[in-house]
Amino acid sequence: MNILKLDERLERIESLLLANKKVLTLEEACDYAGISRSYLYKLTSTGTIPHSKPNGKLIYFEREELEQWLLQNKIFSEVDSGESTKYHSKGSKIS
Repeated sequence: MNILKLDERLERIESLLLANKKVLTLEEACDYAGISRSYLYKLTSTGTIPHSKPNGKLIYFEREELEQWLLQNKIFSEVDSGESTKYHSKGSKIS
């Protein structure tokens, strides 16, 4: 097996392990949410994102709370809301 395939498999294993953890470190939360470390620090310092600092220094996140925060302010498409309108290829509405 070449190095690229091993690296891909390792990344998949790490992501599966991360999905099973209840509490994430700052680094794990960055990887999980796909955001930078500096942006996550900014979100914690402004109180925008739920987090814990049990010893006053290290920052932890509950995975479920992080998921809820990521999915807040959901925007529904027209199809989801049942208000879809059919269009011709030139963009005119069909009644």
